[in-house]
Amino acid sequence: MKFDVAIIGSGLAGLSVALHLAENNKVAVISKRALLDGASNWAQGGIAAVLDSGDSHQQHIDDTLVAGAGLCDESATRFIVENGRAAIEWLIEQGVPFTPDANAELGFHLTREGGHSQRRIIHAADATGHAVQVTLEQKVRAHPNITLLEDHYAIDLITSKKVATGDTEPRCLGLYAKNVKTGKVLTLAADHTVLATGGAGKVYLYTTNPDSATGDGIAMAWRAGCRIANMEFIQFHPTCLYHPYAKSFLITEAIRGEGGVLKLPDTEGADAGQRFMPAHDERAELAPRDVVARAIDFEMKKRGLDHVDLDITHKSPEFLKEHFPTIYARCLELGIDITKQAIPVVPAVHFTCGGIVTDLNGRTDLPGLYAVGETAYTGLHGANRLASNSLLECVVVGRAAAKYIEQQEKPKAVPLPAWDESRVTDADEEVVISHNWDELRRFMWNYVGIVRTNKRLERAQHRIRLLKEEIDEYYAHFRISRDLLELRNLVQVASLIVESALSRHESRGLHYSQDYPETLAKALPTVLTPQRR
Repeated sequence: MKFDVAIIGSGLAGLSVALHLAENNKVAVISKRALLDGASNWAQGGIAAVLDSGDSHQQHIDDTLVAGAGLCDESATRFIVENGRAAIEWLIEQGVPFTPDANAELGFHLTREGGHSQRRIIHAADATGHAVQVTLEQKVRAHPNITLLEDHYAIDLITSKKVATGDTEPRCLGLYAKNVKTGKVLTLAADHTVLATGGAGKVYLYTTNPDSATGDGIAMAWRAGCRIANMEFIQFHPTCLYHPYAKSFLITEAIRGEGGVLKLPDTEGADAGQRFMPAHDERAELAPRDVVARAIDFEMKKRGLDHVDLDITHKSPEFLKEHFPTIYARCLELGIDITKQAIPVVPAVHFTCGGIVTDLNGRTDLPGLYAVGETAYTGLHGANRLASNSLLECVVVGRAAAKYIEQQEKPKAVPLPAWDESRVTDADEEVVISHNWDELRRFMWNYVGIVRTNKRLERAQHRIRLLKEEIDEYYAHFRISRDLLELRNLVQVASLIVESALSRHESRGLHYSQDYPETLAKALPTVLTPQRR
């Protein structure tokens, strides 16, 4: 199968690139599950952009730089912020049903989240990601130049080094992808390949991410010889619903933006029901996510708690039902009436701030290969992502990447070899994969979590080395499955996280080390370079 552009991933980043390119190009969108199964569909809060005359680009930039703890790339931040309004206007043109507000300048309600000095979050109630994804999905499905390959998972990239092209210049030529339903492996040739695979939250035991967030793009790019940066900065969302039957249900930042307060559980003891954030930071509940997550982690560990409470019962039931209908309904299903009761919450892995090194056109180190969205590292997020900047980055850089691809000359066509399964057999012990998957996620949670030490990191590194050997042997001898591929990618990403964390001899943003509690005077990104394959 031959395409002008192959896009791996179907979140906001991938669909934005596809729609911008489809007018003049034959585009493939490869989604390892259904189109709406990615993290973008789960995003609640909204999209940050300067949409009011009382706000300014400089204020948004400054807020981003403060949250990023000195590690944001200022030129990347400026580019993305200054293109924010155009990105929002494009989404409005597509028909995204943002929450209206007749009194607002643009006609849409703007909310505020932690780390923002102004109300600048445009949203669709508390299910913004879903509203955006459904709108773009309909456009993508209807476009004659877009081929959707749902339930296909990418195995690996095809590079010129793997193919006898006679060219000395390295280039990405496409990818191998397996059809989940038929088991057939497809060879997809593409002039340009875009990684829009999202983050790597499933490398940890507790995450707000969907099951598809297994770091596939980061691992594939690393194997193809691309640099990876800032993988030690894993953002833990402070408030994930704590409930045995609610898998990874996120309680949006906007609850705190609208006045929600964090309290100790209302149980026996002198401090029962006490608000604790003012003791940790003068910004209290509106402090950046890393500060709030560490405060909750501290209180839970200090007091032996399973969770803390997020209380917004002082707001009227009408306000809560209007602004947070998804959260209200889901909590009510689980027996929690947020108009009368506090919401039990715990921190959980939420966002991968590092990723594949790219420029502002999405270009990686490998010609013909691009990365957009959470899988990429543009420098915007620094040591801690500012709330609601992620969907903004998807649209702005997605549009820039599409424009750049449009301007490129068509590369020479190269015949690609079919996938070779002649020397492998069906796996006889799938339990090995499930056991290793569970082991990896547990020790990453215990040893590479919110607070780190060198001893824990070295322990994790040793376990990862043993797991990699076992998985590489398994991969070489048995027929591939999605679980095996995702585990292979997760182990590679775990290795990059730990290597990055060990190399940072300070505490900054989301990376907090008990061995190096101070912050160095000079902020430098962690950039890992693979051996060229």
